[in-house]
Amino acid sequence: MVVGNTKDLEKKTIESYQVQGVTMKVLVSPKEGWEGHVMRDHEVEENGYTPKDSHPWPHINYIIEGSGELMIDGVVHPVSAGSYAYVPLDTLHQFKNVGQGIFKFICIVPEFGHQY
Repeated sequence: MVVGNTKDLEKKTIESYQVQGVTMKVLVSPKEGWEGHVMRDHEVEENGYTPKDSHPWPHINYIIEGSGELMIDGVVHPVSAGSYAYVPLDTLHQFKNVGQGIFKFICIVPEFGHQY
């Protein structure tokens, strides 16, 4: 069992030529006992974005704060606090912060898809 607060976790900056202004915290993973999956907290700065990519694992997402866009297979979906999304495996996708302030979301992936 694990109970915690994100303010107590280490924030890792995602460094890639495909990324701008994104940090991540790992909330729950196999280290905490959830075998096979990783739950992550992402923060995207104003005008920031995640990679525009596709890969052989899905994403489950829940928007916590701010406003952004989620592009899935060329279709742009506006998202804000309370929005959720399932991004299937092998689907081109990207999150962008299009609002003011931080755009924050939860992302759950299979353990093998946790790359950072």
